[in-house]
Amino acid sequence: MKHAIERASAPNVDPRSGPKPRDWPRWLRRGPMEMVASCLIAAGVFMLLQPFSMTLFGWSFLVTLVGTGLFTVVSKFPG
Repeated sequence: MKHAIERASAPNVDPRSGPKPRDWPRWLRRGPMEMVASCLIAAGVFMLLQPFSMTLFGWSFLVTLVGTGLFTVVSKFPG
């Protein structure tokens, strides 16, 4: 009887039932999107450190911030 109660109260969830990599388009997988985010972060840092254009310097923080936010979100995507 004890097993029936435990079985009834335990959720019937398969731990492997999350999104599978083959269900996502190839360009939305973690690897390619992390590379895009890393390139955005690198571009933002380059824009911050370059001495030529004040416009690039002005946009550098936003580009770095978007890259960092994108990396944080994309790190949760399936591989």
